[in-house]
Amino acid sequence: MPAPLSRTGISVEDYLAGEEVAEVRHEYVNGAVYAMVGVTKTHNRLTKRLARLIDDQLEDRPCESFVTEVKTHILARNDERFYYPDLLVECEPYTDDERFCDHPVLVIEILSQSTERYDRSDKFYGYRKIPSLLEYVMVTPDEPRMEVYRRDRGWDLEVYGAGENLRLEAIDAELAVDDVYAGILSTTA
Repeated sequence: MPAPLSRTGISVEDYLAGEEVAEVRHEYVNGAVYAMVGVTKTHNRLTKRLARLIDDQLEDRPCESFVTEVKTHILARNDERFYYPDLLVECEPYTDDERFCDHPVLVIEILSQSTERYDRSDKFYGYRKIPSLLEYVMVTPDEPRMEVYRRDRGWDLEVYGAGENLRLEAIDAELAVDDVYAGILSTTA
């Protein structure tokens, strides 16, 4: 994670107001604000594909997916954070605030060289504090590999690869790993 843009402790209200006009997205961790890094085309393709595959399975269900531009809010004791996951799913009852989701059941992050360590450590630590979160999925962009961590299994790692199906229990859906990566890994960019 890069150095924070603010070391003085910005308020949540100031952070949210700033995000409404910012040209670059920022994440918020206990008063510190961090600029988001850019993404590759492969990262974007995977995000779009996952959103489409998940949205197809959410039809007629009381759940909705959000990608990249919608924050998730984490508030636990003296810990308050806002992260921009690549994809999240929130089910009824939905968060009243239009700018973020308070209680996602599923969070998906596409890994990158610049964010992988952070996604696996501090972000994962923060996400586990969301009482509603049932599953956290990390997607590798350079090989067909999807890792899932489930609350009801003590956040133990499960790995899915080519030829396998990943069951997303939080939303009663199934993703074929091959469908997620079809045509993406062979595309240059």
